[in-house]
Formats: sequence, C-alpha cells, structure tokens
Amino acid sequence: MIYNDIETAPRERLEALQLERLRLTVDRLLSSVQVSRGRLGAAGIRAPEDVASLDDLPRLPFTAKSDLREHYPFGLLAVPREWLARVQASSGTGGKPTVAAYTRQDLETWTEVMARCLTGAGMRPGMVFHNANGYGLFTGGLGFHQAAERLGATVVPVSGGFTRRQVKLLRDLRGEALAATPSYALHIAEVLRDEGAGPDDLALEVGLFGGEPWTEGMRKQLEEELGLAAINFYGLSEIVGPGVSAECREVRDGLHIQEDHFLPEVIDPETGEPLAPGEEGELVFTTLTKEALPLLRYRTGDIASLTYEPCACGRTLVRMSPVRGRRDDMLIIRGVNLYPSEIEHVLLEVEGLAPHYQLVVERPRELDEVTVHCEPARGGVDREALAARVGVALHQDTGLTMAVEVMAPGAVPRSEGKAVRVVDRR
Repeated sequence: MIYNDIETAPRERLEALQLERLRLTVDRLLSSVQVSRGRLGAAGIRAPEDVASLDDLPRLPFTAKSDLREHYPFGLLAVPREWLARVQASSGTGGKPTVAAYTRQDLETWTEVMARCLTGAGMRPGMVFHNANGYGLFTGGLGFHQAAERLGATVVPVSGGFTRRQVKLLRDLRGEALAATPSYALHIAEVLRDEGAGPDDLALEVGLFGGEPWTEGMRKQLEEELGLAAINFYGLSEIVGPGVSAECREVRDGLHIQEDHFLPEVIDPETGEPLAPGEEGELVFTTLTKEALPLLRYRTGDIASLTYEPCACGRTLVRMSPVRGRRDDMLIIRGVNLYPSEIEHVLLEVEGLAPHYQLVVERPRELDEVTVHCEPARGGVDREALAARVGVALHQDTGLTMAVEVMAPGAVPRSEGKAVRVVDRR
C-alpha cells in the first residue's frame, strides 16, 4: 500500500523538490549556524543560489559525528533552544552522546516518514502493535510509537526487557506487528520456545526490525521462529531516528529512502569521492526539511549501495541495500577486510547452530585474531565437533582460519536492544 503520492513521483519531480529544499537548508545554515556559515563560505557557498543544481552537492562540506560531539549539546542548533519540543540522544557509548533535537514540525515530519514506512511494511489501522524497542532517549521506541498511533494501530508500548512478560503479552494481547532489534526478537523467540510454545501460538503477521545490521540468514530465522514477514527498517538519531528508509512488504529488495526529506549519497570512505549507483561505500545523508538540527552531507559510517531503478511495488524512491556493516566495525584479520555480518551469514548456515554469537578480537602479537563464540541450537551435542564444522565453514567462505568456541546453550550474552557483536580486547 502507498501512503502518499510522493512515493511514486517521477524522478524529475523528486529532484526539483530536493533542489528547492536543499537551498532552503543551506539558507537556514548560513543564517543561523556560525560553524556551517564558515564552512560553506570556504566552499564558495555564500547564498542558496550558489547551489545551482544537485550536481553541486559534492561541493558542500561533510558533517561528522565528531562535529556533533565537539559542539555538544546545542552548538549546531539552527533555531532558538526555546523552540525545541523534544530532545533525544544516542547512547553515548563512544563518548559524549549525540543530541537529536526536534521542533514541533520536526516531530510531525518524523511521524510522517515513519507512517509511510509502516504502511509500506503492511501495517494497517486496528492492528495490535507490540513495540519492544526501548523508550527514553533512544529514538526507536517513540519513533515507531507515534507513527503507529497515526495509522490507527492499537499500540502496546512494552519497551525492552522482561522478555517472559513480552512473550505473555504477545500471546494474550494477540500482537500482530512486532517492532524490535532483530537480535532481541530472536531472544523473544528463544523464550517462547523455552515455554513450550511456537509461532502457531502467536498472531504475528509482520516484524519491523532495525537498529543493527542483519543478514538474510537472520531474516529466515526470524520468520521461521516467529511466523511473520520480517521487514528491514533503517534510521539514525542524527538524521531523524527510524524512518529514513524501510523495505516494502511486497518486494523486500532494498529499503526505500524517504528522499524528499533525506538526500542520500554513497562515497568512498577513504577519499570522500562520490560513488556511482550500485557501488558499495559509506552512506551520506543531507536533511532537507529539518528545522532544529539540519545536517549537510552527514557521514553515517554505514556501508551500503544505492539503486535508482523503480521498485516492482510501484515506488520510485531510491533504494539502499541492507547495511553490510559500519565502517568502524570492519575487522582487518591478517590483511583481510571482514564485517561481522559476513561471519553471521556463515554461522546461520551451519546446521545445529543457534543464531547467537559474539566475536572477540585480540592482538596477542603483531596481528589481530578473532575468536568466534557461538552456541548449539540444543543441548546434548558434541560441541567440539560442531566447532570444527563451524571453523571449516568460516574458512571456506572467508579464506581465514578462526578460533571457534562453541559455548553451552544460553552462554552467549543476549541483548534487549542493539546486540554487542564485537568485543574488542586489543
């Protein structure tokens, strides 16, 4: 189902709207944000009209997460602080949190783009919507909540944690849509199984999963264990939160970017040069309608590609591939570049292995080494033999020999939010 006509607009209409809104964003930054004014001036942009076309986008300066931290908390605001209706933030695990600030219009825009994404995922009025994303400063909980209410769903704001209660409420309230990180959804499925139940005991139709990279193997696992259609959502708090893009339920071949609000690029992560459609690199977004905290060419650190071919669902919006990993999550093992998602892909193909894993990175000598911690799908198996099979599968797929430790069932840490896939002990 299409939420509104911009999703099927001709590219000419989309690009005209993007240019108009890009100039308005540049104007807002020139007039209201001193740091941006200086950077734009250094790039030869002193008025909105200096952006003659979308081809001028590469002339504009990048914004990085370090800029948000350097000017924490409100140094990059383009509106008076008193205009803010809400402030949310990242977890701050890497240092200072990055603040996400919203005017009332920003909240309306966020609700709009999320409502589009939910509609494309198959949400409809009256559905029971079980929201297991965390509430609070994390944007996941409220981002899904406000849009589901806009669509007329019955929202169950469970938040994360208390997993046995999650299972009870899913069964008792007959939840039809589940929002969570994919790793936490697998934990819900595990508890459901521990209680002697399965997908036939639930009313779930669709799962709305994001917040971390995940693979087609995990999609298959989620669908088998929860009896739903698993839909990939993407967003980040610096740009808006969830709602930047999502798959359509009909096709699920790339995530439709709401590009009338978020102008995407893919660049070479080393040189910063733009890459062509289909080439994999670092995702970059420019916000086109954000009032409180507009960002030019924000480097996400996420690795993906773009396609401009219209989707079979009828949408003409550009699609991004699923995120393969984060630039700073890439491991270099004996000279080979490796993303955790590539290891996940192999693990989920090994028969008898549970979909829970963690990678421990150490540097015992001059080179980095990885130990894969995983666990069997059930007890009573020969863990040494299973570890040997996992090691062979990893070597065949990656060309690397990795240490594999098959732990007891339940020993790999479970997540109630974003999974910690890499433990860095270097």
